[in-house]
Amino acid sequence: MVNLDRRVVLVTGGTGSFGQKFTEIVLRRWRPKKLIIFSRDELKQHEMRKRFPDTGDSPMRYFLGDVRDPERLQRAFHGVEIVIHAAALKQVPACEYNPFEAVLTNILGAKYVIDAAIDQGVQQVLAISTDKAVNPINLYGATKLCAEKLFVHGNFYVGEGRTRFSCARYGNVIGSRGSVIPAFLEQRQRGRITVTDQRMTRFWLRLEQGVEFVLTCLAMMRGGEVFVPKIPSMRIVDVAKALDPTCEIAYTGIRPGEKLHEVLIAEDEARNAVEYDDFFAILPWYHDLRPPMPPDGGRPCPDGFRYSSETNPRWLSAEELREMIGVAAMEPAEEER
Repeated sequence: MVNLDRRVVLVTGGTGSFGQKFTEIVLRRWRPKKLIIFSRDELKQHEMRKRFPDTGDSPMRYFLGDVRDPERLQRAFHGVEIVIHAAALKQVPACEYNPFEAVLTNILGAKYVIDAAIDQGVQQVLAISTDKAVNPINLYGATKLCAEKLFVHGNFYVGEGRTRFSCARYGNVIGSRGSVIPAFLEQRQRGRITVTDQRMTRFWLRLEQGVEFVLTCLAMMRGGEVFVPKIPSMRIVDVAKALDPTCEIAYTGIRPGEKLHEVLIAEDEARNAVEYDDFFAILPWYHDLRPPMPPDGGRPCPDGFRYSSETNPRWLSAEELREMIGVAAMEPAEEER
């Protein structure tokens, strides 16, 4: 496990769900020299500051800025040792309707983070990615795929420097902003939950699991890997039924840019992937970027391997889902029954 005591850590998009949970866990376990929250929303920083004050001997720092602004990133990264890049435009419909904005934040923002990290001598940069980057059919997934490639191949630009770039790619986060679960909870109050297709499946993990995985990646990364956790799947309709088995479910049809099933590792990627007990590591295509793996490095994935939410060997039960997000909040009130 990585040790963040006396380290200087910066999180882009740090006021989001991931950044808030990351901050909570890091401050509980370690005493970093600085934990810098870099984001563009002063209101969210103000609210986060109430929970994690930056007064007294606190390591917290709040830095207003946008990943689209290369000069601001250069200033923010000065003296930083570790960067977690979580800033992105993430809503699929919003990215489809505002495509240039998605490109500016998710792709050019990635370039500017890479440039600033190299120029300022950051040691490690770990970018947060998504299953939608695999065989993308919507703009959000396409921008995240491009961002992944930039971070992997950004290691070519380092030269004799010490900066190393890797990615952590995982699925839907339970309880995060924009998750389908809060929408289902709101809909169930009206006695009717909408699901696009009863066959649809997704990968799921808790926010805490996402943070723990990122911390594991920081300890494992050598530069150029895309790390993928082993996480369970669940049908979307079963998620709805777990939240309220008495609710009516209406099927509305698949939305533009939506898949029936998500993939975390495609067949072509699997040729360069190695498997560990709890995760996979996809190694770079180019051997010049191949990192030296630890002595207990993983097992090569078999030919034709594909890690899909549809064929995943691990599935969540309704009881497990309710336990993950709190049983009391999920059970319908007596009058709703």
